Parts: sequence; structure tokens; C-alpha cells
Amino acid sequence: MKAVNKQALIDSLEQQVDAHLQQAIKVYQNLDADTLSRPSNTGGWSIAQCLEHLNSYGDYYLPHIEKTLRNNHSDSATFTSGWLGDYFTKSMDPQEGKKMKALKGHIPATQLNSYAVVAEFIQQQEKLLIYLRQARKADLDIRIPITITKLIRLKLGDVFQFLIMHDERHIQQANRNL
Repeated sequence: MKAVNKQALIDSLEQQVDAHLQQAIKVYQNLDADTLSRPSNTGGWSIAQCLEHLNSYGDYYLPHIEKTLRNNHSDSATFTSGWLGDYFTKSMDPQEGKKMKALKGHIPATQLNSYAVVAEFIQQQEKLLIYLRQARKADLDIRIPITITKLIRLKLGDVFQFLIMHDERHIQQANRNL
């Protein structure tokens, strides 16, 4: 793996999160409940289900990120992804086009309060932006357990990249329902 400029990486991640946040505020928040809840024409998830799936990951990772950022300071100017973090991030890339099954515990219900789901997604994206700003002065090499098993831990920098790529994947999925 190649070391990257930490500030440039965070700039890029912040831009992606801001784009997701703007999509939720300007588009999803202004849709009616029927549109948010309508399943995909291909039998896939509705917009609300896509966002609820992302919220379930946020429910897990955001508290871990917050805890990891507490009393975490580093002057390091670079970040190097771990091989596993790089693999997980690339596996989420929507450009790869790989279909995946959602993990148990992250499969959204079919009946949801669409407006509450959108509000929660917006709240989580705002938190993620705050955490990215805090990460500018943090050690991105501290490890966080992943959702599959607590035995596998990814670097904080890889968790940010994975989580945001995962968000991008499902935002694109949700947008296909518009």
C-alpha cells in the first residue's frame, strides 16, 4: 500500500459525505412517503430501505469512531491503508458492479417510517462530517472492530473509506429508484 496525504484524503472523504448529505436534504427529504417506500422496479430495496441499511452501519461505526477520536492526536501527515481495509473499501466500490448480500442485522424492514429514516441518515452524515474534521489531527492507524466480527479490526482511516464508499454504493442504488 502507498502512503497518501492525510489531509487530501480527508478532503476527498468530506466532499463525498457532503454530497450524500446534500442529496438527502435536497432530494430525499422532499419526497413523499410513497416514493421513499416504493420498492425498486427490479425488486430491490426502496430509497428508505437503502438509507435504513446505511443507518444500521452508522449505528455501529459512528460510536466506535467517536470513541477512537477521543484523546487521539497525531502529527502524521500521511496515511497508509491496510491490505484488508483496502480490500473491503474496493469491494464496496459501485463501479466494480459486484452484487452482494446484506449481512444479517443490516437487512432493512419492508415497512419503515420513511421520514424518520431520512432524518436519521441526515443526522448521521452530519456526525460523520464532524468526525472527519476531528480526524485531521488524529492517528488514523488506531484500529476499530468491524461489524462481522470483533476479532478483525480495521484502521480508522480504512473505516472512514469503507463506510463512505458503502454509503456511495447505496446512495446510487437509492437514486435508481427516483
